[in-house]
Amino acid sequence: MSGKIVGIVILVSALIAGAALYYLQIYGFYDDVPDAQVELVSLTTQEPEEIAADNLQAIDADSSPIRFRACFTHDLSLAMATETYEMTDHTDPRNAPGWFDCFDAAAIGAEIEAGTALTFLGAKNVHYGVDRIVALTDDGRGYIWHELNDCGEKSYDGTVIGETCPERPEN
Repeated sequence: MSGKIVGIVILVSALIAGAALYYLQIYGFYDDVPDAQVELVSLTTQEPEEIAADNLQAIDADSSPIRFRACFTHDLSLAMATETYEMTDHTDPRNAPGWFDCFDAAAIGAEIEAGTALTFLGAKNVHYGVDRIVALTDDGRGYIWHELNDCGEKSYDGTVIGETCPERPEN
């Protein structure tokens, strides 16, 4: 009889832990970012410049520097954007939680691959080794996510960081 009780306690504990882990991973750490803005790095100044964006929805989590996601609408033409702002080759958007339904990484990736969306550098080193990537579509939609840059990839995989990387901040 006591073996059944121990087994039930272990099973219930595992279910509670699994449910808590699922909730924390999918919902728990994300917060809305009400004061988010959309910036693109200018070709002339190499500094981020704010662009007009409507219907901006953004989420972020303190648990990881690459959890930022945002969706918005814009009125820039892709031709003007390519002549004004720095493009990037980061063309693989990161998945967002399923409940953040305006950001579909597979659909965004397909648009980028089809050429109906282009990716731009939004900001360099928003966190150490992490760049902000902005994708603009030709029909006026836009998406933002964070991506590891070369310094971040080297830093997190243990490769020797070169002189071109900034000093890593102390925690």
